[in-house]
Amino acid sequence: MSYPRNADADGVPASPRFPEIERGILAFWKADGTFEASVEQREGDPEWVFYDGPPFANGLPHYGHLLTGYAKDVFPRYQTMRGKQVHRRFGWDTHGLPAELEAMRQLGITTKDEIERMGVGAFNAKARESVLHYTQEWQDYVTRQARWVDFENDYKTLDITFMESVIWAFSQLHAKGLAYEGFRVLPYCWNDETPLSNHELRMDDDVYQPRQDQSVTVTFPLVGEKAEALGLTAVNALAWTTTPWTLPTNAALAVGPDIAYALLPAGPAGAADGSEGGAARYLLAADTVAAYAKDLGYPDAASAVAAIERTLTGAELAGVQYDRLWDHYVDAYGPDAFRILVADYVATGEGTGIVHQAPAYGEDDQLTCAAAGIPVVLSLDDGGRFLPAVAEVAGLRWDEANKPLVQKLRAEGRLLQLKSYEHSYPHCWRLP
Repeated sequence: MSYPRNADADGVPASPRFPEIERGILAFWKADGTFEASVEQREGDPEWVFYDGPPFANGLPHYGHLLTGYAKDVFPRYQTMRGKQVHRRFGWDTHGLPAELEAMRQLGITTKDEIERMGVGAFNAKARESVLHYTQEWQDYVTRQARWVDFENDYKTLDITFMESVIWAFSQLHAKGLAYEGFRVLPYCWNDETPLSNHELRMDDDVYQPRQDQSVTVTFPLVGEKAEALGLTAVNALAWTTTPWTLPTNAALAVGPDIAYALLPAGPAGAADGSEGGAARYLLAADTVAAYAKDLGYPDAASAVAAIERTLTGAELAGVQYDRLWDHYVDAYGPDAFRILVADYVATGEGTGIVHQAPAYGEDDQLTCAAAGIPVVLSLDDGGRFLPAVAEVAGLRWDEANKPLVQKLRAEGRLLQLKSYEHSYPHCWRLP
């Protein structure tokens, strides 16, 4: 048939039946081979390469696929009308967490350990069997959407040729020095043992859910030459955290450059860490002294503020060393750790204005510590359980370790304040 095709002589009826028109157009395109003709008649013309997404075929399509599918159809059509030849090979994503979870569901297993016990080969065979389960439903859906794609010459990410092409492309990037290995802190699902993507964090209103945890304020005695030069010898810097389980990987403390930090002694009643009145001195943001009055041994906020001896800016505190909490990772962190760093993100709205830094478990922590030459050190395994290096809580999941670690802080006289704290935590949508 020659193109373009002229309208029928009868024209358009006054009351068209749109479902019938839709079915008629789709039937005509199929019988006529209109899509194939649009590609063949551009043979020899410049090519515009387009590869679909691709979607997983072990689940049914949803409105999100419908929405993006229109864009995937419009651009190839536009480039075809511009005189380009556009082969539109459909593809199937057969790797990754959705494929694994569906295979696990069909096998009735829930953990990585069960996969390893049954054997990776046997698990892969089941995943391969299930991963293309809904290909016909996808083809019907995409065709009904009036998209033009080539299902006959599709590609699958499980194809050896596809995997080899990906590895080749990466090898080229590596050879050009464009690949590097590093760390990035992301929300993580310990059950599925994988990070949560930005898409998953935005997919539902209840991804972030309120959670009650313990918050602690911990003492860090300042030591070293700079502390002595500033008159801060034997002064306890007070750092606040809502994640006590990260304290075994404490690597630094962070202060705000322009924040005023107050120096004051323990109050008449003695501080909550066991220090007698006047027997110890503390450093925290001046704006937060009133909130800590009773913990520091003062009868009221006004008395605590009146007891401030002097203030220093965060910038003046840069580089001051402190006595670390524990020795679990002292060798791993190296000589640049266990000192005060300056970071713009530190504020005084909550806590003490001095922030505990654990570079493996906070995005700001990691960036601040990396700039100071402090490496990332992991204390948890892929399932979120403590490694043997932290013997006191080894084998416990991160959230189970809070209470025993707080008890250890109290026993060692390093705990000034313990409170219950409600904060918003990302939750994996796959968990019950």
